[in-house]
Amino acid sequence: MLMTEDSIVIRIVFALAVLAISITIHEFLHGYVALLLGDDTAHRDGRLSLNPINHIDPFATVLLPVILVLFGLPPFGAAKPVPVNFARLKFEEFGGALVGIVGPLSNLVLAIIGGFIYSTFDPTGLWEVWWAIFISINVGFFVFNMIPFPPLDGSRVLYAFAPEPVQRFMEQIERYGLAAIAVFML
Repeated sequence: MLMTEDSIVIRIVFALAVLAISITIHEFLHGYVALLLGDDTAHRDGRLSLNPINHIDPFATVLLPVILVLFGLPPFGAAKPVPVNFARLKFEEFGGALVGIVGPLSNLVLAIIGGFIYSTFDPTGLWEVWWAIFISINVGFFVFNMIPFPPLDGSRVLYAFAPEPVQRFMEQIERYGLAAIAVFML
């Protein structure tokens, strides 16, 4: 299907708006659960916030999704990770797993809510485009973030159950951050 210039611009605007909503809730909940479990690092750094600007990474949140939409690919992006001091959390590795899993679960809940709205109200036109993008981005965030590869959130869940040698290996990978994810994706 050929897209007009107007429809491309609309899709980019919608994708950026959905990304702002989705990453803000995702990152806020990481910080909030960390706070509940004893780590106030995100709060002290001003990252326990529902202000999307606090969570935007210029490349991963803005440029990358725009490029993908321009090439007709599913929009994808990432936020600045909320800082968490896992050593300060209650329940040791399991506290880290709770902090890790809450972000992707928020995206799954958002996708389910979007799917409910989509199926209940049968939107057309721009609303159909909005909800399709809303659902696809949130499902994508959930699935991608649950991959048990550091520094993705799913790795925190695996870390809680992994033996110590695997935990040490995961810690080494996590030090490379987004570079490790890029190598993993290749």
